[in-house]
Amino acid sequence: MQHRIVVLGAGYSGAIAAGRLARRLHREDVAITLVNAEPDFVERVRMHQLAVGQDLKARPFSEMFAGTGVELRLARVTGVDADRRRVHVVDTHGGEGADPEELEYDTLVYALGSDWNDHGVPGAAEHAHQIAGRAGALRLRERLAQLAAGQSVLVVGGGLTGLEAVTEIAEARPDLDVALAARAGLGDWLSPKGARHVRKVFDRLGITVHEHTEITAVDADRVTTADGTAIPAAVTVWTAGFAVHPIARNTTLEVTDTGRIVVDGTMRSVSHPEVYAVGDAALAMGPGDKPLRMSCASGTPMAWQAADSIAARLTGGKLPDAPLRYFNQCVSLGRKEGLIQYVTADDRAVNAALTGRFAAGYKELVCKGAAWGVANPMLGIPTRRRRVVRQPAKAGSAVGTAA
Repeated sequence: MQHRIVVLGAGYSGAIAAGRLARRLHREDVAITLVNAEPDFVERVRMHQLAVGQDLKARPFSEMFAGTGVELRLARVTGVDADRRRVHVVDTHGGEGADPEELEYDTLVYALGSDWNDHGVPGAAEHAHQIAGRAGALRLRERLAQLAAGQSVLVVGGGLTGLEAVTEIAEARPDLDVALAARAGLGDWLSPKGARHVRKVFDRLGITVHEHTEITAVDADRVTTADGTAIPAAVTVWTAGFAVHPIARNTTLEVTDTGRIVVDGTMRSVSHPEVYAVGDAALAMGPGDKPLRMSCASGTPMAWQAADSIAARLTGGKLPDAPLRYFNQCVSLGRKEGLIQYVTADDRAVNAALTGRFAAGYKELVCKGAAWGVANPMLGIPTRRRRVVRQPAKAGSAVGTAA
């Protein structure tokens, strides 16, 4: 019998993990099923580009995983029974009336990612736009196209996503009144050189900055701050953090108070050894015993670590011991400007930074490289697949269950 590996979610982490497992393991020994609600890969790091009207290259999973042995299941995950090793799904191509089904697994890779987090701010869910996924970016795209010259757009959130969104909008629509609201200082986590460059770009693009500003309410045409100030906003774009999918919280898996699955250094669940979690859905520790932040920069090496760990345990190989660390933060500031902020292993800014057009080109290469890694899961890894070490089958399990 084949060892059944089910991967939930085909974002950067899930898709990379599925492709890497297909490359590591012999096709006769494993059945790899990748479950995703959409048939195409979404370049989440480009949603701000999609929102301002740029068209992105289509990346169908049917082409990306052709010939790999990975089976794509177009379905929405509705639950996970971690004790019975079952995943509850509803096929997305069956319409609203599709019947729920169960998928059995021997090894599960949980990569359902995250969505936007409104933090419970009144009116945010009803009136704010978000770019955490393709549907949200397309809704924002439609709304921005309706705006007349001089109307106001406010981006809430001064992190990487907020910086990229507000500069992209300001560059694409110089006729609009574009502003950013940040709870802290603008780019205060960057090096002095990096922060200066961000302010320079903001000034050139005419972006108004509301620093040390907490948004406490969102309405259709304005937001309200903690001190009662009203800031006009024909469109509010919410980029103030992410929240993980609630499915894991409703399982017996050990999770944090925010619903992230707690994993060890191999991305294995600390409560259920047959479950691995990667990407935003997992809480993994990095250098300095600090949690890895939600990002593509974290999710990709987490996927490598999980896939290599699963393959090692199934084949009797050596577990990977490469530490997960950071090297830089890559920020696009429109199509013509960028910032590459070099950081310590635990993600703290150092004095070195690249700016300008060269940094913009560097960031573009990083985005293309990330998409290439998903679209070419069979490349870059030695071609010799290892055979699964056969073990006595447990009741209800396939042969070759990971130890």
